[in-house]
Amino acid sequence: MPPARRFDWANFAVRVVSGAVLAAAALSAVWVYGFSGPLWRAPFLVMIAMGGVLLAVEWSAMATPRAGWRAVVATGLSVAAVILLAFLGRFAEAWIIIVLGAAIAAAIAGSAAHRPIDGAHGVLYIAPACLVFVWLIGTPQGPGWTLMMFAATWAADIGAFVVGNVLKGPKLWPRFSPNKTWSGFVGGLVAAVAASVAVAATFMRLSLPGAGLIGLAGGLGTMAGDLWESMLKRRFGVKDSGDLIPGHGGLLDRVDGLMFAVMVFAVARLVVNLGWAH
Repeated sequence: MPPARRFDWANFAVRVVSGAVLAAAALSAVWVYGFSGPLWRAPFLVMIAMGGVLLAVEWSAMATPRAGWRAVVATGLSVAAVILLAFLGRFAEAWIIIVLGAAIAAAIAGSAAHRPIDGAHGVLYIAPACLVFVWLIGTPQGPGWTLMMFAATWAADIGAFVVGNVLKGPKLWPRFSPNKTWSGFVGGLVAAVAASVAVAATFMRLSLPGAGLIGLAGGLGTMAGDLWESMLKRRFGVKDSGDLIPGHGGLLDRVDGLMFAVMVFAVARLVVNLGWAH
């Protein structure tokens, strides 16, 4: 296994600038989506589609490199088709594409002497998160829910990073992510709760205790997604999923927590539809 990479404080400014650019792009797409009419929703669709395809490329290069362009095409087309179908509201067909795409990616991986599950995992990992992302923003108060999800995810990452580096202490899961600490874990959860409550109080019709619980669950999802990707990178023997984003690595390195958090927020949105947290 490659040794854990120590954080380079000299690279901190690059990380901040890269993160700010990505955050501005995401928030702009959500803000534009708030306008009525399909034309205003196109930037959000383009952002999700581009992100999904780039994630597919990174996954194929990391998990099934010997399959080459075949794995990239199978995973990328599956993810793009799911995003388009979700945008059109055809969710049943989108789930069918996920199953078929995973089967095809598994067959391609197996033909290249990779484990078939590694090929299928790419589709099952990326496509459902993208589908749920599109569904969430299309629900009532969807832009507000999406903004709260972004806030909770980013706050969890920043809180964990700052508190963990300041307080240090016992390691959270040293086998797969030696740099993460329990102090950072708690700091990230507190930050996620605070960010969710702040967004709910400012932009949404949602009870503040309910927003706090949702933020806590979203923070846990963010941490789980981050640890999951760390485990995957260790399994494939890589330090980063790619080098697309200066200071961060690949896109998957940047949105690993978000991919789990969006599932948590989707469940929370369904629960709220049943009358909880109003």
